[in-house]
Amino acid sequence: MHILYFHQHFSTPRGAIGIRSYEMARRLLHHGHRVTMICGSYGGGKTGLEGPFNDGVRRGRVDGIDVIEFDLSYSNSDGFLKRSGTFLKYAWGSLKIALSERYDLAFATTTPLTAGIPAIAARWLRGKPFVFEVRDLWPELPKAMGVITNPLVLSAMSVLEWVSYRSAERCVALAPGIAEGIARRGVNSSAIAIVPNGCDIEIFRSSSSSWRPEGVGEDDLLAIFTGTHGTANGLDAVLDAAGVLQWRGRDDIKLALVGDGRLKSTLQERAEREGLRNVIFHPPVDKRRLAGLMAAADLGMQVLANVPAFYYGTSPNKFFDYIAAGLPVLNNYPGWLAEMIEAEGCGLVVLPDNASAFADALERAADNRSMLKTMADRAANLAEREFQRQKLADRWVAWVAQGRTP
Repeated sequence: MHILYFHQHFSTPRGAIGIRSYEMARRLLHHGHRVTMICGSYGGGKTGLEGPFNDGVRRGRVDGIDVIEFDLSYSNSDGFLKRSGTFLKYAWGSLKIALSERYDLAFATTTPLTAGIPAIAARWLRGKPFVFEVRDLWPELPKAMGVITNPLVLSAMSVLEWVSYRSAERCVALAPGIAEGIARRGVNSSAIAIVPNGCDIEIFRSSSSSWRPEGVGEDDLLAIFTGTHGTANGLDAVLDAAGVLQWRGRDDIKLALVGDGRLKSTLQERAEREGLRNVIFHPPVDKRRLAGLMAAADLGMQVLANVPAFYYGTSPNKFFDYIAAGLPVLNNYPGWLAEMIEAEGCGLVVLPDNASAFADALERAADNRSMLKTMADRAANLAEREFQRQKLADRWVAWVAQGRTP
């Protein structure tokens, strides 16, 4: 079977962003399928193609995956209008491919929601089967966050969401709340499968040289956050806790924020203004380099803004990277991940918007390293038992390519 795979933000492990689509495509190849990945350029992402663009497009084969990349230069730091324009350009370029290429099945994954447009068109104009993967509920999440308030835009997105779900033969949800959201739009539960993000254990337990950012001592507790520095991530909570720790004189606890995003400069300015010496900002690193950092860290911070829609409606890459590396997790919002962390004993959970509780948890970790070791072992066990990437990818392939219940 030849699968046309639409993911605007595709990256190989050479990049510094999530690699779910890369791993899923590789697993499709393993099972004898052919995959053509349709994607766009993305800050922090690396498609593996190096040649020049020809009329805004370049093509090539990367690790067995046929890749068609549009020269779109997208970044999380772009403003709303620029990002929207980039999304529509990707959808338009992908639409032309969806209506002209020879293939058997179209698969589209969000975000953005517009990634489904070419597959929807091919479904209705060419009769091509369509499977839709939902990583976040749109427009529910941006509406809940107040990022998008224009009623016309929200209505248009709501219509597109409904059409996407109802056009797809099957849907993949990355979290329980996402599956419930799809079902609320009238999709039969038998057409929805939950396949969460997975753990790249081979990458994060590789022999990469461990390293700590400059300014972190060998005996310091190192808590890291790895990912986008944006509105949804709520990283002011980390700076709030850093302020409490500094006031308490806990210079032995360092908080490293690794990544990039629209709010990074704002966060850096705040840290400098408040003299937060215990916060370290580091640029994004690729997966292999990230594995070395996690090997030297003591705790992974799973932080999000306190938005109820996040509680059961997200499946953050960083959580699965942390436990893949055998790193205990400090989580600051309720929901399915918080419940899992508590049930498995693989980390610490604090209430949102509570800087003192956040700081208390960090102090508890710093003062009880044997507890952290036990949590680390449990995190590693959880990763192997429930979220090993290959096992989840095989379930995903069975659902996407054959329609079998995973």
